[in-house]
Amino acid sequence: MTAIKSGDTVRIHYTGTLLDGKVFDSSDGRDPLEFVVGSGQIIPGLDAALPGMEQGEKKRVEIACADAYGPINPGMRQEIPREGIPDDIPLEPGTQLQMQTPQGQAVPVVVVEANEATVTLDANHPLAGQDLVFEFEIVSIN
Repeated sequence: MTAIKSGDTVRIHYTGTLLDGKVFDSSDGRDPLEFVVGSGQIIPGLDAALPGMEQGEKKRVEIACADAYGPINPGMRQEIPREGIPDDIPLEPGTQLQMQTPQGQAVPVVVVEANEATVTLDANHPLAGQDLVFEFEIVSIN
């Protein structure tokens, strides 16, 4: 059998959970996830777990937040004046919205707090600051 090395295209079935067991993503019922090992297409901690594995092999890895989506970055939170947001936009904490950069790129944000004067938005990845667990199986290696 061929062992995985950097540059190989692999397909995996996976389930990603938080440390408390809550599933945040899974390929169950979908096609396997396909990517190139070592290319930066997936989080570093999962990428690092693949070399040396073979087709059909299964593994469980715990990935610290630094090797997943990183720690929460306070600089990714922004307080903006409420008057700049149309009245028909819901602003309850936890609401997901999209902002646009000056270059026109869409950025997903979550409402953290809203009062009469300001709204605090968070552009951190929803899994930032979380340690993750992945259980996966190598479906194919090319």
